[in-house]
Amino acid sequence: MSEAERLISGPTLRRLLSLVKKHTGIYMEERKRELLLGRIRPRMKELCLPSAEAYIDYLENHKDEIQKFVNSVTTNETIFFRTPAIWDFFGGDFLKSWFQKNAGETLRIWSAAASTGEESASIGIMCEEFKRLNPRFHYRIYASDIDTDVLEGARRGVYKERSMEDLRKRSPDIFNRYFKGRDSADLQLHPSVMANIEFFQHNLHSRGTRTAFFDVVFLRNVLIYFNEPDQELVLKNMHASLKPQGVLIIGEAESLARLNTSFEYTKPLIYKRAV
Repeated sequence: MSEAERLISGPTLRRLLSLVKKHTGIYMEERKRELLLGRIRPRMKELCLPSAEAYIDYLENHKDEIQKFVNSVTTNETIFFRTPAIWDFFGGDFLKSWFQKNAGETLRIWSAAASTGEESASIGIMCEEFKRLNPRFHYRIYASDIDTDVLEGARRGVYKERSMEDLRKRSPDIFNRYFKGRDSADLQLHPSVMANIEFFQHNLHSRGTRTAFFDVVFLRNVLIYFNEPDQELVLKNMHASLKPQGVLIIGEAESLARLNTSFEYTKPLIYKRAV
């Protein structure tokens, strides 16, 4: 018997999985026992709790622990300019078309699972590059995540050099234009990008307060963590947040083909809000 099997028995595991689902919307299978133990163990140690069951009891009786639990069990993995085809579309076809149709307006973008900020920074860099050629272009990025710890890091706009190693190799001009070294390990995102990003905490299972507000939503590599009914709920919330004909961009391992949604397929990973 493994340590995880010993510390998280069947009933305890089911309680824990139920709390993950309740507070994050993420559906986890029982085979994730080892992963869950690894993620809650630091909280158990800090609270001096002897078992996973004791931690669950504590969580259910202390509301201030819920966000720390959410921060512990959620996944945060992202890189700069993940999936080049997405950025070719956004930085080319999309921005050009939007600007031609909406001169004088502000492009509003939602990075709906922003994690540590690499995606919202990538969006901002693309917008700044477009603005260099079109000075009258204006944009605003709204970056959200359920995890408050990663948002706090994203707000600082400081990244480890290893997280952008590929960007430095592929696009040295972009790298040098938008990142400045603070020391040998940390690099600061350019203020022109940071000034146009607003970070906020949000659970994707809740409808946002901004209805028909966004021109484009990046909802990438997060639907895979939800079961089908919850995927449809999240997409319904995204639909309500997008303007008519607004664009939804998803992750490379995701598809809306079998889901009941109000989005129309445009090209791989790109969908348009149906009126």
